Amino acid sequence: MKIQLKFFASVREALGVADEAVQLPDSVVTVGDVRSWLRTRGGAWGETLAEGRSLRMACNHEMTGAETRLTEGCEVAFFPPVTGG
Repeated sequence: MKIQLKFFASVREALGVADEAVQLPDSVVTVGDVRSWLRTRGGAWGETLAEGRSLRMACNHEMTGAETRLTEGCEVAFFPPVTGG
């Protein structure tokens, strides 16, 4: 499945990327799975997306939890719990 990723505020700064299109392995089926899968990239990815770190997630512009299932072509976004203007 191919999806679009978006990263905002301090998450974007830490990872050095604002967005990217990715082809997911078959085992990645939820928003939480995406977060776990991205952590396997190591380095800043592992630290920024670490389990237990406060992080907001959205799928197709709606706030979501880790259990939300993905659909082909969806957009998954990650951002800190508080973003300023």
